[in-house]
Amino acid sequence: MNRRVRLADVAELVGVSPKTVSNVVNDTGAVSDAMKARVRDAIDQLGYRPNLAARELRSGSTRLIALAVPGLAEPYFAEFAASVVEAARRRDATVLVTQSRGNRAHELSIIEGEGFPALGGIVLSPLALTADDIASRRSRVPLVLIGEHGESLATDDVTHVGPDNEAAARTATEFLLAQGRRDIAVIGLQDRLADTARVRFDGYRSALVAAGLAPDERLQVEVSGYNRAEGSRAIERLLARDTPFDGVFCFNDSLAFGAMHTLARHGIAVPDDVSVVGFDNIEESRYTVPPLPTIDTGVARSSDRIVEMLLDPSGPRGGHIEAPYSLHVGDEVLPTPA
Repeated sequence: MNRRVRLADVAELVGVSPKTVSNVVNDTGAVSDAMKARVRDAIDQLGYRPNLAARELRSGSTRLIALAVPGLAEPYFAEFAASVVEAARRRDATVLVTQSRGNRAHELSIIEGEGFPALGGIVLSPLALTADDIASRRSRVPLVLIGEHGESLATDDVTHVGPDNEAAARTATEFLLAQGRRDIAVIGLQDRLADTARVRFDGYRSALVAAGLAPDERLQVEVSGYNRAEGSRAIERLLARDTPFDGVFCFNDSLAFGAMHTLARHGIAVPDDVSVVGFDNIEESRYTVPPLPTIDTGVARSSDRIVEMLLDPSGPRGGHIEAPYSLHVGDEVLPTPA
């Protein structure tokens, strides 16, 4: 394996001191333009890359952010990670991405920054942490939480960024109601993601009640995961119950994709026979046939706000910061139902 090119190697090639090369790399000190050009040519020739971690340790600051999500196989988290990485890149910062799998031991390690180099901030979508875990955290690295469970853990020192999920779920259900749907099924109830399921179900239920409709337990389907396979199985269970339904609100887009697939397989037209609405507005929702109506949770804006806070010397100030949401069909943003 080739040895890493050192700053001293560049200095030896040019015939100057390592201090001169350091001044050129860091744009400090008095170095002539001609010498800068010679040093930069040698850097290019040798392929030298500055040790950013060492530089940041010497300066007492770091532009390194850790991002931990339950799993990157879920498109929403993959797109969120990409958005955070891009927001950091625009600010010359770097993001280290890892998966927690919703494991409490992993999440505890992450909020302490264990296994990472010196960090300027941590972003986590927790599933298993408790309020006591947050209260007993030792690390002073700024921490930002995302996701419904994360909102319940925010403190004066730990910030949560995200949309009003209950209001967004209510908007999704109101969209179906505005289309004249009255027998609206809901897919996504479960115990493990209790906060996500509970908050989005509350929004669904409040929209029905406001419309004078009683929630029907026969139209409520639990799932073991938020993926296409579970969305497909949920439709099979609904059909087996022989309870008519003309609308379906899915708690994420992946569930909706599975639901639409199985409805089509049974010869049930979407949206003519059954209208389906998703949640998260992942990129794939723009390319379904027909395009999937879905709630956009403001990922790009949230990512930008999170990175900006973490790189600000004052850091996050704690509490909840609300991100805007909107209802999309393809590239079109729909008005919120009155």
